[in-house]
Amino acid sequence: MRRLLLPLILLATCLGAAPRAIQRELLKIPTRPGVIQPALLLTEGTTPKAVALLFPGGSGKQSLLRRPVEVVLGARGNFLVRSAEQLLTPELAVLILDCPSDTAEGMNDAFRISDEHAADVRAVLGALRARFQGVKLHLLGTSRGTVSAAYVAQELGPAVDGVVLSSSVFRASGNNLGLSLFRFERLKTPLLLVHHAEDGCPFCPYSQARSLADKAPLITVRGGLEPESGPCDPLANHGFFGREAAVVQAIRSWILGLPFEREIP
Repeated sequence: MRRLLLPLILLATCLGAAPRAIQRELLKIPTRPGVIQPALLLTEGTTPKAVALLFPGGSGKQSLLRRPVEVVLGARGNFLVRSAEQLLTPELAVLILDCPSDTAEGMNDAFRISDEHAADVRAVLGALRARFQGVKLHLLGTSRGTVSAAYVAQELGPAVDGVVLSSSVFRASGNNLGLSLFRFERLKTPLLLVHHAEDGCPFCPYSQARSLADKAPLITVRGGLEPESGPCDPLANHGFFGREAAVVQAIRSWILGLPFEREIP
């Protein structure tokens, strides 16, 4: 076995398969009085040009203070979270937001559109700007996380440099309004929409994303792997299952001001 080790290392080096220098840092950012905002910061360099703040779907609960990082980033979790290290480059750092300490068991839409949520994110943005001078800050939401990203971007205005909404929850369900009352024409922050043309979640119709294409660029995704979850869950078209790499590459290019694919077949 020892005889094989050096040749394997050399082969990996020649093939460009050397391990990435990814730093994973758990942050506990004070926001409102008595409230802590947990977040996982991923970097692959010390001077990123931009940071993508990720708002996962569902309740937003990631349990960063209790679960190992490897479990949080596992391959069967939320689209944005499981794809976080694919999105990451030396130029683009990634921050995964958990629920704040006073809503640690999950966020409903009423909290996602609240002044308290906006205040928490404002404090996070301030901490990032203090750490990375001149950095651009983008909010990325997927599924119910789009409610956070859209409303917070609208509230914070010029403090946010861009917002990406993927698999947007356009329709209300139960006590959650989603983006059903959101006024997209009032959003002044640069916006990118990402949606699967065959998203099977009834609250996230592709037709509604397409109707907004005159207000913001739209990345349309098609195909993928056979679903391994329900239509509103991560391992289906709703979570870009099997199309993750191409989707995050297009998002990253948009954030960094590079040409990006608007059709992912």
